Amino acid sequence: MNKLAIIGGSGLYDVEEFYDRDLLKIETPWGEPSDQILKTNYKDKEVYFLPRHGKGHYISPSKINFQANIAALKKLGVTDIVSISAVGSLKEELSPGTFVIVDQYIDKTYSRKKTFFDDEIVAHVSMANPTSNGLMNACEEAIKKSNIEYQRNGTYVVIEGPQFSTYAESNLYRSWKADVIGMTNMPEAKLSREAEIRYASVSMVTDFDCWHHEHDNVDVAQIIKVLSENAEKAKIMIKNLIENYEQHIDPNDPTNVCLDNAIITSPEKRTKETINKLRIIAGRILDNEN
Repeated sequence: MNKLAIIGGSGLYDVEEFYDRDLLKIETPWGEPSDQILKTNYKDKEVYFLPRHGKGHYISPSKINFQANIAALKKLGVTDIVSISAVGSLKEELSPGTFVIVDQYIDKTYSRKKTFFDDEIVAHVSMANPTSNGLMNACEEAIKKSNIEYQRNGTYVVIEGPQFSTYAESNLYRSWKADVIGMTNMPEAKLSREAEIRYASVSMVTDFDCWHHEHDNVDVAQIIKVLSENAEKAKIMIKNLIENYEQHIDPNDPTNVCLDNAIITSPEKRTKETINKLRIIAGRILDNEN
């Protein structure tokens, strides 16, 4: 059974139109997720919503418990995640209000826990193509139906934050031909892959980064205004996405079985304690090997 989860970023803390509401408090071996997870039934489909920064935006990007967020969704049986994030633009043509369906990342974060396999059991999953093509197709169809200006494909530079970039950094990222800059899609995408959850990211441009001659200083007040406008568009997109995403699921998506040949640790070196901890994430493999 396919289950979709939406992770909402800055400006998107709830979808009020989901009237069938059940708030779930989930615990995982990695702690608690950012907030209670909203379970809803929309158009006869079970859907989950998690505000990445918590309602009221009280969790800094570096303090988000990404492991618990993804583990909690996996525990609920989620098979597909669409991440919605606020970003700055690194290109003139990507003006505020534009949505970008991200397909690549450059991870410049350095103080976050980026794997579930960091204690005793070691696994190496491929991140060559970090987002699900089928889920990206679903996002594109939903965005088109919502009449939102968008770009299909783009590279997202993930910085540690919470500070914005320096002028030199912003121009460096532009020289790399990156499209947008933000603070939250890593390690979220990496952990989703390790959990064998298909992942796609829709980035909502709120501003030009400081490279732009009219945006030397990124202004939070200005960003909040665009955030509100983007959030309303995102809510329309989400409802369209729920209706169509299952039509685009690829049964041969490599995410579905990415752990098949990823765990390198010998079975005799794996303790029951660690196996039990990782069962939420990798039970499909570990239970068959032990």
